Amino acid sequence: MNLDGFSMRPLTVELSDALVGGRIDKISQQSKSSITMSVRQPGKNFLLQISLNPQNPSARIISQPLENLPEPPAFCMLLRKKLESGRIAQIKQHELDRLIFIEVDTLGASNKIETTTLALELMGKYSNIILIENGIIVDALKKIGTNISRVRTVLPNQPYQLPPAQNKLDIFSTPIVDIVTRIKSEASLRLDKAIMNTCQGFGPVTTKEVIFTAGLKNTLQVEEVENFETLQTALIKIREACANPSPCFITDSNKKILAVSSFIISYLSVDNNTNSQQSVTLNTFDTISQMLETADSLIGLYVPPDKERFNKLVHNELKRATNKITVLQKELDEADNADKWRIYADNLLTYQYNFKDHADDEIEVIDIYSEDGNLLKIPLDRRVTIAANVQSFYKKYDKLKRSKAYITQQIQNCRDEINYLESVEHSLIASTTLSDINEIKMELIAGRYLKDERKKTATSKKAEPFIFKAEDGSEIIVGKNNYQNDRLRKGAAPDDVWLHTKDIPGSHVILKTGGLEPSEQTLIEAAKIAARFSQAQDSSNVPVDYTLCRYVKKPNGSKPGFVIFTNQHTLYVTP
Repeated sequence: MNLDGFSMRPLTVELSDALVGGRIDKISQQSKSSITMSVRQPGKNFLLQISLNPQNPSARIISQPLENLPEPPAFCMLLRKKLESGRIAQIKQHELDRLIFIEVDTLGASNKIETTTLALELMGKYSNIILIENGIIVDALKKIGTNISRVRTVLPNQPYQLPPAQNKLDIFSTPIVDIVTRIKSEASLRLDKAIMNTCQGFGPVTTKEVIFTAGLKNTLQVEEVENFETLQTALIKIREACANPSPCFITDSNKKILAVSSFIISYLSVDNNTNSQQSVTLNTFDTISQMLETADSLIGLYVPPDKERFNKLVHNELKRATNKITVLQKELDEADNADKWRIYADNLLTYQYNFKDHADDEIEVIDIYSEDGNLLKIPLDRRVTIAANVQSFYKKYDKLKRSKAYITQQIQNCRDEINYLESVEHSLIASTTLSDINEIKMELIAGRYLKDERKKTATSKKAEPFIFKAEDGSEIIVGKNNYQNDRLRKGAAPDDVWLHTKDIPGSHVILKTGGLEPSEQTLIEAAKIAARFSQAQDSSNVPVDYTLCRYVKKPNGSKPGFVIFTNQHTLYVTP
């Protein structure tokens, strides 16, 4: 859903109108791929977010500030040093490329104005932010060496080079007749490929819209087009649409974004192959920035730093614990059959004088414990004597008998660990802020799943639980992680109601009652929320246990979030 270069032209105009002349107050970094600048204009402040997320790389004005990293990375610190207190002199697009230059004037030595350029290369997975002074790269968010690209490197102290040029025509500076002539010359290509090869900045969305407006089909070969006048008219219309942008994106019935653009998209409402109506929704916006910000929130692009790393860590620990149970279960099965080794030893001890040392890998004798005189095969280790084999069997029997209780306890410990890790896994799903993730990090350190980092970090604000209001006004509080679950229980009144999905990892939920008995409707609402914030959120008829908080206890030494409870009742609800 990348915005193509053609749609970035009105975006650049939008940013220029809002930000040029403004002073950069503060620069902060939210993740490895996102930087925000606070720009002060007379009577109003703007937040310019530059995102390099491959799914939707863009520069846009956002309405709400995002959480910053606890410590600003080196590149962010450099931007602060070079650009803060500077005035934005110009924002321009390079031709119709997905490349935007922000020129910032700052006061240098001897009160001379120095211009520093921030190059925003918004090109999918190749996106980058590059700081340039006098044509020389000062630094870049992503450094590109020869081991990554032999065509173009991006390293400090190197001259800045534009991305490789493409031999395409600019629809705003080239006569439409010349563009159509170039398309005609690509007779062997499909029409959509020919248009993209000809028109600078045209991505799949813009190309398909032009073909749809011209009343043609994408599957046509250029040589099969009979009337190029309709194509010429469509190109003129799309150029006019860029001058008067109508930002929008298209979603399907599952709210998946199919396309984003600075102009109204029409081609997706009709299936070109069947001419039938598709079930899609057109979402329009006042500005391109609003459209991009809404698109990001819809596809959930913001992921707090470390969330993916902790998800992977917990997943690997769960896999390790599961595999360990499999191994322990085999050992337990073997321990249950410990008598087999005693029987081997007793029989071999009885018949040992009938056989020679080091002679056989296996012998067959009449089982002294068999009433029917059944034969018993006994495996031997030829490297040692018969007597040594007897002692080896007895030792194995004794070891297995002693280990049975230990193995049983180990299996239970593994099951407890799996239950705990599943609760952490659920907590990561519910966590949406840096403070939430930081609490989970501390929990993983306490559980020795992570090493304690002694490096001093900035103090992050305390994570807050989710708070909902029931229909009757009662407060329903939901813990996002095990530490919050413990705090909620400690802070609850004895007559408050505690809820949790039955035998399913999930959040602890507290229904504040104020000492009054809650209504059945309010209990059901709280139970639905408990089911929603659990691993069973996509299921139906989910069992939810509830009891008064006075009956919920935490055993000494138990892991975070673990409690025992009594006097519970169960509701079955659909989240």
